Amino acid sequence: MKFLKYSEKTTTFKVETIQKKMLQVKTGNEKTWQVDIQKDAIQLNGEPFNWDIAPIGPNTFHIIKGTRSFTAEVVSANYQEKTFTFKINGAVQTVSVQDRFDLLLDQLGMGNANANKVNDVKAPMPGLILDIKVAPGQEVKKGDPIMILEAMKMENILKSPGDGVVKEVKVQVRQNVEKNQVMILFQ
Repeated sequence: MKFLKYSEKTTTFKVETIQKKMLQVKTGNEKTWQVDIQKDAIQLNGEPFNWDIAPIGPNTFHIIKGTRSFTAEVVSANYQEKTFTFKINGAVQTVSVQDRFDLLLDQLGMGNANANKVNDVKAPMPGLILDIKVAPGQEVKKGDPIMILEAMKMENILKSPGDGVVKEVKVQVRQNVEKNQVMILFQ
């Protein structure tokens, strides 16, 4: 079956042959569909899904499903989080896509939702703590400066690797730390 694949680098779609793929698609309003892509057909929740699609511009497509016609535009695509935002006949819709491996990881508590959760910050190298920019109870976002570590006569600004709330600061200013020593714990 021919299937359109979005290319983030060129912001275009290309037709790709797909052998078989089972996906779960969720919309922002929590509707869920099971999509089964076979070599020559697509099934949506176990029913055949027939549609025609044609590109009409960059990231814009004309879709015919039955007697209905749609204009669809790809607004954004986040491959790490597997979320895609479309504008269909002017209405914006965000969907998330999971394959069977994503669903299994979710069942095991190891899904993408937990991937960005920060548990701690460890010293990337031996050094001296010059400044601590956070305190217990403080909320931090990914990329926020949390500490200044002097190593090899250079000041290194350590940033939060993800969003979280500081639970405990386990070091003090002017304290020497070793590589991989836990410096900050998050809730």
